[in-house]
This record gives sequence, structure tokens and C-alpha cells, in this order.
Amino acid sequence: MSWKKNVRLVEPYVAGEQPSDPQIIKLNTNECPYPPAPGVARAAQTLAEESARLRLYPDMNAAPLEEALCLRYGLSRDQIFVGNGSDDVLAMCFLTFFNGEEPIRFPDITYSFYDVWASLYRIPYETAPLTPDFRLRPEDYLPEQAGRRFGGIIFPNPNAPTGVEESQETIERIVAGNPDCVVIVDEAYVDFGAQSALPLIRKYENLLVVQTFSKSRAMAGMRIGYAMGSPALIRFLKDVKFSFNSYTINLPSILLGTEAVRDEAYFQEITGRIVSEREKFQENLRRMGFEFPESKANFVFARHPDIAGEQLFAALRERRICVRHWNRPRIGDYLRITIGTPEQMEAVTRALEEIVRGV
Repeated sequence: MSWKKNVRLVEPYVAGEQPSDPQIIKLNTNECPYPPAPGVARAAQTLAEESARLRLYPDMNAAPLEEALCLRYGLSRDQIFVGNGSDDVLAMCFLTFFNGEEPIRFPDITYSFYDVWASLYRIPYETAPLTPDFRLRPEDYLPEQAGRRFGGIIFPNPNAPTGVEESQETIERIVAGNPDCVVIVDEAYVDFGAQSALPLIRKYENLLVVQTFSKSRAMAGMRIGYAMGSPALIRFLKDVKFSFNSYTINLPSILLGTEAVRDEAYFQEITGRIVSEREKFQENLRRMGFEFPESKANFVFARHPDIAGEQLFAALRERRICVRHWNRPRIGDYLRITIGTPEQMEAVTRALEEIVRGV
């Protein structure tokens, strides 16, 4: 077994449970509760009728999808990069931009894939603690105040798993204060009421904004993500991608994703529904005595002062409701509850009322 000495050992990312029972109310991985735009189904039917197209490799640059995204965001093709889900895009970003000797920095409570990628690629990293109300301290990300330079910076906005939105002032302060490294803002949840940092890419060459189709465009199963930034950043990112895998986006994703982007009215409709349901659910949680930071995402990160998070998680699971729980310092009493349909959220509310009454 001497070959083991050459194995790259990594502690892998643990994804949310994917229960096989269709009767379980699944609110643990922040998927959209509604189907994709109607044009997506039509494009899928057309592709099924023209299945011979699948014998060919897809466009390396996913041109139709890139063009649709450029039109939607007012960008040029050299400002956008498309990948196989935002996880693929972010992994490429780590591989491309975080190659210095200085450690990269991200929050201590954040998307738990960041430290996995850093370990996988042997990137030194350190975390900065969020404040008690789960906010960034900008000074922790400024070299002159932290007393050191960084090899890169990444954070989600709104944050995962807290749902907290940082101000544009905070984001710009961090980007402007780090001209010697790339700053990545992971905006997986930005479409549910938060403000995007995208306008700042015209001002700062070192800023990269990453978004996804998995949440607000109801296409988690298609795996489409994209980065937006200066032509220099996008060029370097594509160089690494084409050195790794030229065809990361398959033909169905290109065609169906293009249709999803084109239907702006449907996009606004379903995100509006989710935001409305989130606000209603937060009011119900307050009434029951739950505590949570105000969410700008498609989930709520909540705790009850009288019930341990693990106990709440188990009690909901017994009632066939699946949410997300992390047994970690500072957040062990919190549950992250995805916003589902009104019917699903009514069921969750009834279950929580029952659990709270039984304490």
C-alpha cells in the first residue's frame, strides 16, 4: 500500500441531504420551489427532437448563453465566464487567482466549500470572525489594518448560511483596499432582495462577481454558474479552464440556460414570490420567539432560545421536514430553512408551533 503516500488527501465538502422519499418536505439545500421558465421546457423538447446534436461537442465558450447574460447585465463577452455551476466557477477562481505565498482570507462562518478548495489546491488560508450579529468587519480585510497582505479574499453576499447582506460601502472598501489581490464576491443569493456588487467591476479590475442559476433561476439540476469581471480576470480564468477541461458546459445547459435568462418577467415573478413568502415566514418565526438575522436570501437562519438546534432539527425530521443544521461553534443552535411554496411554509410553521408548544 506504499502508493498511498502519493494520494492527495482532502476532507471533502459535505452537501445537504438528498432524501429519496418524495413525501419529505425538502428545505435544506436552497433550491427554488418553482419550475424553470416556460421556455426551458420548450427548449428541452426541441433538443429531444433534434437529439443528433448531442453527438457533437458543445461550444467551448457557450456563446448563446454568454450572449444572453451579456445582454441581461449590459456586459461584453470578454467580461463574462460561464462554468458548470458556481461551484465549478469558484473552484476555477481558486485555482487561477489564489497562487501567492500570502494566505487568502474569508469569514469564519461562510460557505463551507471555501476551506475545502483551499485544502485541495494547497492554498494557505485564514478566517476572520464575523461579529456577533454575523457581519463582516471591513478592517479584518484591509492590509494596513490587519498588518499583512492577502493572497486573495472571498466572501458571499448575502452570506451563507446566515443570509446577511453587507453594504456596498463595505464591499467597495474591501475591494479598493486590496489592489494587489483578487476579491471575489459570491452572489449565489443576491437575487432575493440584495444589491449586487456588479457595477463595481467597471471601477475595480481586481473584483470578480460570481452568480448561479441554481437558486433564482430554478435550474440547480442543470449546473450553470458564471463570473463577471474585468477582461483581464476573465482572460486568465478562461486560460485555466481550457487547461483543465475545454467542455465544462454541456449543450442542454447552454440551450436551456439561454432560455431561462431571456424570460425576465418569469424571473421577477418567482423571486418576488419567494421574497414575499420569506417575509411572511420571518414574521411567523418572530411570533414563536425565534431569533434570526434579517435575511436577504431564499432561506432563514434561525434559532430558538429555549430549544437546542440539534433537537429542533431532529423534531422537524420526525415530521418529515428536512432542513439544514451544522454542529459547529457559534451556529450549532441555528437551522437554515429554505423558503419553499406557501403550502410547504405553512407546514413548517405548524410543525414549529407544535414543537415550541411542547417545550
